[in-house]
Amino acid sequence: MTLSAELWPDVQPDAARRLMLAAVESFAERGYHATTTRDIAAAAGMSPAALYVHFPSKAALLFAISKSGHEQTLILVESVAGRADSPRQRMRSIVEDFVAWHARRHTVARVVQYELQALPEQQYAVVADLRRRIEHLVRDVIAEGVKAGEFTVTDLRTAARAVLSLGVDVARWYSDRAGKTPKALGREYGDLVLRMLGATV
Repeated sequence: MTLSAELWPDVQPDAARRLMLAAVESFAERGYHATTTRDIAAAAGMSPAALYVHFPSKAALLFAISKSGHEQTLILVESVAGRADSPRQRMRSIVEDFVAWHARRHTVARVVQYELQALPEQQYAVVADLRRRIEHLVRDVIAEGVKAGEFTVTDLRTAARAVLSLGVDVARWYSDRAGKTPKALGREYGDLVLRMLGATV
């Protein structure tokens, strides 16, 4: 399986996935605004005209990448939040998985998380809704933990945003030379978050 197929298994045809991967690499290297459609097409081994067969604009490419990344992390958080485990156990698992995803997919995640403001208003609203849904799931788990006496938190919204911000920031600094595997980093962050929420580790 190619990397692009692994990242975006539902995107067809393969040429569209190749363009998304080329866009990720170009945006990560140059930034969204400094990247041209010609840069992306060249990185994908295609002509500039071929890009428009699959995506109407550079913004449409960014939207496809950002929407997919947020949908993947929403599914990840949903799958853990719905378990019958204690709030403490679920929070640890959410953080471990969320951090590991941002480390393992650090280049994609950096574009997904840090080029968000470049999206046109309508597309931004779609992604912002996905972000709110992720935040609400995390906030609900924290609220359950407070009610059960497992967490000590005064502001649920601030706590949820702090938890997610820790994971998101991993994409900014993580590299394959970081000295820790994504899984190991996730476990460490799990401990940190539990302490931050006032739970015993």
